Amino acid sequence: MLPALSRIGRRRSLRAGAAAAVVLGLLLWWLLPLGDPAPNGTLTFSTGVRSGVYQRYGERLEGALAKDLPEVSIRLQTSEGSQQNIARVATGKADFTIATTDAVATYLRDRKPGADRLRGCVRLYDDYIQLVVERGSDIRKVADLRGKTVAVGQPGSGVRLVADRLMTAAGLDPVADVTAVPAGIDTMPKLLEDGRLDAFFWSGGLPTTAVADLSARFSIRLVPLEDPLIRQLQAAGGSTRFYRSAVMPADAYRDAQQGQAVPTVAVANVLVTTDRTSAAMTEAFTRTVIDSRDRIGREVHAAQLVDLRTAIYTDPLPLHEGAKRYYRSVKP
Repeated sequence: MLPALSRIGRRRSLRAGAAAAVVLGLLLWWLLPLGDPAPNGTLTFSTGVRSGVYQRYGERLEGALAKDLPEVSIRLQTSEGSQQNIARVATGKADFTIATTDAVATYLRDRKPGADRLRGCVRLYDDYIQLVVERGSDIRKVADLRGKTVAVGQPGSGVRLVADRLMTAAGLDPVADVTAVPAGIDTMPKLLEDGRLDAFFWSGGLPTTAVADLSARFSIRLVPLEDPLIRQLQAAGGSTRFYRSAVMPADAYRDAQQGQAVPTVAVANVLVTTDRTSAAMTEAFTRTVIDSRDRIGREVHAAQLVDLRTAIYTDPLPLHEGAKRYYRSVKP
């Protein structure tokens, strides 16, 4: 009898040990950080023209990403602006970009290649539409651009999109009624200074360095964009719903504004990727954008306006799953 009892005891001990091992394994699975491996590889970030806010922001963000994602090689790629940025990401030629919401909505509306793959990560800062003229110019409103030589942005830029829409809202034909110059912010200021332009449109965060530098050496003025022009702009519907009335504060460009706030149009920027990008990479990228806000904002003022409370609102794009994971992780 004693040997039989001993065998039963050993079997019970083995079963108990096995059960304990299972419980311990489940506990470790629950407690240990066994999630996705750290992001690695190479990613391309499409920015903007060399002296624009997108490029300056991208350069500072590249440094922050290098610290936070040491196994990831970041490649910045300059561009004409929002429209080209969206096309690059949608078609797999870039992994992340910044673009205005009106440009994103237009791309979606037109069902261009890869539109259904686009995803949002962060609502960033607002762009302000700036119509810049020489201080003594007779241009006081958009309708006064008739017969003038006007820089309207490069074909792939966001400024081209809104400049054409503003002129149309003002009763102008953007092709027939002005001499349109497809220049970017890297060349617009010098063209105006040299008398080869009567005006230029720009869409960017405040202050845009190229405009601020111009105002310090050349006498310029910002043309107000106000109702009823803005109501007419919004009346077109569709992607124009992303435009809203705004005011450039008096100290945005002190020399140009001479203490006066300037009514204008604003449109939000979003950080964009696609469903091709892994959740781990997108979560880490999103985290760096939010965490580096103050550090980057000391050099690129617009970055200070990135706000965790509104970052999740990336309309018209759905949030990428990786961005969702980040926002859940920081939810109080």
